[in-house]
Amino acid sequence: MQQILQKINNGEVVSRAGASNQYPFEHFLEDFKSRIQNVFHSRADINQMALQRGMPPFVMREIMSGNPLSVAIPEEFGGRGGKTEETLALLSAASYESLSLSLTLGINLALFLQPVGKYAQAEVKESVFSRFMQQQNMGGLMITEPGHGSDALNMQTSYSEYKDSYHLQGTKHWAGLTGWAEYWLLTAREKSASGDLKRDIDFFICDVNAPQQQVEVEEVYQNLGLYQIPYGRNKLDVRIPKVQRLIPHTTGIKMMLDLLHRSRLQFPGMAMGFIQRLLDESIEHTRNRHIGGKPLLGFDQVQERLSKLQAYYTITSAMCANTSQISDINVDLSARGFEANSIKTVVTDFMQEAAQSATQLFGAGAYKLNHIAGRSVVDSRPFQIFEGSNDILYAQISESFMKMMKKSQESNMFRFLKNFDLTSRTALFMKGLLDFQLDTNLPQRKMVELGQVLSRIVSCEMVFNLGDNGFRQELISNGLNFLKQEITTLMSSFNYPNKALVIEDYKDQSSWLDYFNRK
Repeated sequence: MQQILQKINNGEVVSRAGASNQYPFEHFLEDFKSRIQNVFHSRADINQMALQRGMPPFVMREIMSGNPLSVAIPEEFGGRGGKTEETLALLSAASYESLSLSLTLGINLALFLQPVGKYAQAEVKESVFSRFMQQQNMGGLMITEPGHGSDALNMQTSYSEYKDSYHLQGTKHWAGLTGWAEYWLLTAREKSASGDLKRDIDFFICDVNAPQQQVEVEEVYQNLGLYQIPYGRNKLDVRIPKVQRLIPHTTGIKMMLDLLHRSRLQFPGMAMGFIQRLLDESIEHTRNRHIGGKPLLGFDQVQERLSKLQAYYTITSAMCANTSQISDINVDLSARGFEANSIKTVVTDFMQEAAQSATQLFGAGAYKLNHIAGRSVVDSRPFQIFEGSNDILYAQISESFMKMMKKSQESNMFRFLKNFDLTSRTALFMKGLLDFQLDTNLPQRKMVELGQVLSRIVSCEMVFNLGDNGFRQELISNGLNFLKQEITTLMSSFNYPNKALVIEDYKDQSSWLDYFNRK
């Protein structure tokens, strides 16, 4: 480690990183880890840095000089070839130190470079990728609009076609790297001759340094958590050359689904290092913190929390292995929403629960922004919302599942799951919980609860698969037992007939001061 740091300081590693596709990945990753260690711990204190918005220029300059984004750039353009396992390992290494840094890289990798590599026209790829490799440019994605968040298919950003360009107009917000990125993928719907917007969605590469492609930042948000990443509201009135339109293989909507599902499948990379750091910090703290002469580690409730953190670590590891196996850039993931949504929802729930447990274990000391546990609570919370709110995705998981059951003409939950490739072993493992006729006429709240069950069944299958590959068996057993307990609890909630509704005019006859018994 010291030798690599010395080489970084002497400028020797930069030239090697420039030819990153020739650089063995283990050395590339060690170089990256050394850079973030250097900027976050030697040159600055990340815990103090986390109190400020944005990142000091030297931080991103030093980190990006090693070309970490080359993992998503094809080899013919000087990159590492887009290997999924390298992307996940890079994201994990970043999130061990900073969830904001990992998300910054994730936005560039999954929401810009990967779709550009797959769908951009050949004429623009070389210029885009060379600027990422040589000038350390960054790129992001704009989908969400102030009036259409989760309802992306009804976005109002429009475009009109001219001889050599497309004219895009609209407003986007909550795009990570607002004001920072040199490139954006912009989404819009074509305006017809009558002024109506067509149903399909198109993607365009916007180069903010080019004429008529400047994006106006109308407001920078004071986001809660993830202080190092700028978000805001952006006004679009740009003219994009025709060569910068992405070309879908079928439809624009399927291209968007392929992009989003690929991104959701890569969430475990960002979660992996984050959860491992909280586990490491929590074990160290509970070893060294004594209550009544006894280390916290010796208390049963502390063991329960730590075992959950360790289960999250194992399950997330299984998800990383699964994503690395199935999501090669050439694979069309547009139809794999059931699996992608299951992974995204579960791993982001675990991120938040891990942060809550770590904060509880550290006690009052964690209730500070410059403490990693307390900061992790607000930093991990938006992961349950962006790229699809978990409540919505859980309901969509159930809808997709019911369609598959209907198509197979099967109504028994266990019988379907045991013959489904994503759940077959878990169905046998939990037969007693799952052997019932599924009512397909469920209210939305029950669809959400069923989605929570199904996503954890899918996760359990991935843990079984990881165990087959030689992963430490004590950790596998812990992960499986934790998931079985989770599913047991969720099934109890699912079976409880809760039909409570809000009473909108609740204030009438509801002040406790009027009704308590005075002695």
